[in-house]
Amino acid sequence: VQLQAFGGGLVQAGGSLRLSCAASGLTFSTYVMGWFRQVPGKERDFVAAINWSRGSTYYTDSVKGRFTISRDNAKNTVYLQMNSLKPEDTAVYYCAASPTITVATISSPDKYSNWGRGTQVTVSS
Repeated sequence: VQLQAFGGGLVQAGGSLRLSCAASGLTFSTYVMGWFRQVPGKERDFVAAINWSRGSTYYTDSVKGRFTISRDNAKNTVYLQMNSLKPEDTAVYYCAASPTITVATISSPDKYSNWGRGTQVTVSS
């Protein structure tokens, strides 16, 4: 299983970025896909997740209304559209996949079995 995230960069506050994560080596449509972020010295935090059928999405409170997670099962890709970015969104962003996860644990990084390399997002004030 390989996950590759890209699309990070430097953006001014209020700007937008779209992250993508391409997956291979798994039956993508059967996996829950998540995005997490981490700043140095802190734990990896949940950002958003989307279930197999794209019918349900989940967000941490701080990004609700600004970020949108989506997936294209035909392309084995999950996206994170980030709008109205703030300096506190600065972090390394990781995508993750899980074949078996419940709604109660969807925000727990320990429940995800596969991780991609992160992509840096820097928001300047």
